Amino acid sequence: MSKPFRRVTAFAVLILPAVLAACAAQTRPEAATPAPAPVPAPNPAAPADPLAGTRWKLAAIQSMDDAQGTTAPQADRTYEVAFGPDGRAIFRLDCNRANAGYTLVPGSEPGAGGVTFAPAAMTRAMCPPGSLDTRIARDLGYVRSYRIEGDTLSLSLMADGGIYVWKRQP
Repeated sequence: MSKPFRRVTAFAVLILPAVLAACAAQTRPEAATPAPAPVPAPNPAAPADPLAGTRWKLAAIQSMDDAQGTTAPQADRTYEVAFGPDGRAIFRLDCNRANAGYTLVPGSEPGAGGVTFAPAAMTRAMCPPGSLDTRIARDLGYVRSYRIEGDTLSLSLMADGGIYVWKRQP
């Protein structure tokens, strides 16, 4: 046997019992079962979700680029969102439907704060040319904040990417 091989073998013989003991300690049933996490008490001071139970219709998409300006949906197209009390948003995007979970982070002002959408599950019907369906579904992942002023909901995209302006529906 060569000298380096003997050193590796001797090292393995010395270390192997320690490794086996460590593995055995980690597989004990009492060590593998974590203690249950404490259930947080409801916070009565936490603000309610101001979007839950509301419906909105897209009025405009405002670009921060003056060259692009504001995009208004065509009159014969419908883009709506309904926010459920379960943290889900249901969208009608022209000829397609979509839904996505959403999470609010309360801001310092009432009716404003952070919002993020989970990836949207969307039908893939072929809408007529000029449809905003795929643009809206894609941009949901970039929404970072919301503001409600009267009957207007503004969803702002990250990095000054634009603002989706929605009008409240009955």
